[in-house]
Amino acid sequence: MRASRLLSLLLLLQTRGRVTASELAEELEVSVRTVYRDVEALSSAGVPVYADRGPAGGYRLLDGYRTRLNGLTEAEASSLFLAGLPGPAAQLGLAEVAANAELKMLAALPPEPRSHAARMRERFHLDVPGWYGDGDETPFLGEVAEAVWEQRPLRMTYRRWGPRDVERVAHPYGLVLKGGAWYMVAVAGAGGPRTYRVSRILAAELTEGRFERPGRFDLAAFWQEYATDFRERRLYNGEAVVRLEPGAEDLLRHTVGREVVDAALAAAGPPGEDGGGGRGAGVVLRLPIESVTHARWLLLRMGTQVEVLEPAELVELMKAAIADLAGLYGVRTH
Repeated sequence: MRASRLLSLLLLLQTRGRVTASELAEELEVSVRTVYRDVEALSSAGVPVYADRGPAGGYRLLDGYRTRLNGLTEAEASSLFLAGLPGPAAQLGLAEVAANAELKMLAALPPEPRSHAARMRERFHLDVPGWYGDGDETPFLGEVAEAVWEQRPLRMTYRRWGPRDVERVAHPYGLVLKGGAWYMVAVAGAGGPRTYRVSRILAAELTEGRFERPGRFDLAAFWQEYATDFRERRLYNGEAVVRLEPGAEDLLRHTVGREVVDAALAAAGPPGEDGGGGRGAGVVLRLPIESVTHARWLLLRMGTQVEVLEPAELVELMKAAIADLAGLYGVRTH
């Protein structure tokens, strides 16, 4: 434990230059007194650590001194792809090794590239979850990650949509983080790989033995194909015809989705060509929808900027929702 801390202290000095005892104590999560003892131990071992006195003082290494003790451990090397994702790294239990890996990588760089890397870290930050959520609760993410890494079968209780709980023994091929939610790609029973939302795993334990992961399986390619299929074949099960008021395109993109709206706009005719009894000269769009109830919820947010023309079921749902709102606020309708 102390040897690891001494190495971290040495790499901090090599990476950052002059560092105060208080800053080292905070970084290493020890007392200032412990930092004094560790610096003394490094000096006794022949490391040229110097103390600059005064308000702007601190510890620093002799100019030009560099250590070769920056080899990455297996765990640290494995965590490098999560170096810019501190939240997911912590969820997978890799927060400390990811931080150590980043420190060692910085220490191995010459001064100018190191300075550039530090500026990048100071100026860019990736925040994965959306604004209105912190991601899923995933109490069994550690077990899933271990099963993926060790190629161990995973016995789990999984809550399917319905809801209905099922028992499965899965062979996990990989984990994917999408919009703050973790998904496990695994084979369970007959058939090929499927996706399972980790937050819907109610119980999990690793079983004995190992499974063979197909050598040609490409997790990124599988997920791309799955996401495309989900969006084009399963996400949208219907279509709504709407008239959009001029200037409301960006609001509709924000409400429904940019790709969907841009495709509908590209396929639309000139404004006013709807052949119906609409109220305005807005453009008529054919929008893919998940369901009429979901479309009602989305399109009500548009207010008078959009008029639903088809299907009749959605039109009636919109009328009923508007009547309910009028009753709620005491508005008389004619």
